[in-house]
Amino acid sequence: MNQKQKSEAFTIYLILAAMFIAALVASNLIFQKFFSWNPFGWFRFELSVGILPYPITFLITDIISEIYGRKRANQVVIAGIFASFFSIGIILIANYTSAIDNSPVTNELFSKVFGLSPIAVLASMLAYLIAQFIDIRIYHFWKLKTQGKHLWLRNNFSTFTSQFIDTLTVVTLLCSFQVLPWSLFNSLLISGFLFKILIALLDTPILYFIVYLFKARFNLNTGEEINLLD
Repeated sequence: MNQKQKSEAFTIYLILAAMFIAALVASNLIFQKFFSWNPFGWFRFELSVGILPYPITFLITDIISEIYGRKRANQVVIAGIFASFFSIGIILIANYTSAIDNSPVTNELFSKVFGLSPIAVLASMLAYLIAQFIDIRIYHFWKLKTQGKHLWLRNNFSTFTSQFIDTLTVVTLLCSFQVLPWSLFNSLLISGFLFKILIALLDTPILYFIVYLFKARFNLNTGEEINLLD
């Protein structure tokens, strides 16, 4: 790989990392709005809108794991943790400032929308930290076992396991911290996990397409990764 290709690969890595962090932080800020979705007519999903950008984070870590390797994927996960806790600090400072009389957003409204965000971020980060590292570990376990073949296998096996752990952990913590009532526990757990599984199945062709583009652009062999440090 020449220097121009390496520079391009590094730029793409930074873009993927930025998208990952943006999706993660956004999911923690918008979680208090809920909606229902009944695509099949026989099961109604009851979901927080915070779940919408969250599967993107697992797709991106799978892309980075496949193309750039386990170390780079772990680096992005850690960067996401720092970004999330940094957002907590900003929200806390903003929440404790007093709104002027003619402010379009009052103190009460701001606190209602963002006041629980620090607790939600903390709960989400604990779940996220466990789930993402499990996802990356399982992904590379199957990548090694299959010698870089059967991308669909490692993508879905790693995501199914990590998403169940993530959903169970975050819903349990949010109910324990009384951010959400326990009466929503079962519906949120089942709906959240099934929704993430559905998205994981749908994003498999996307992962195949993106990996194909990388291999074609950077002349990568099956299972080969881009080393940005060379």
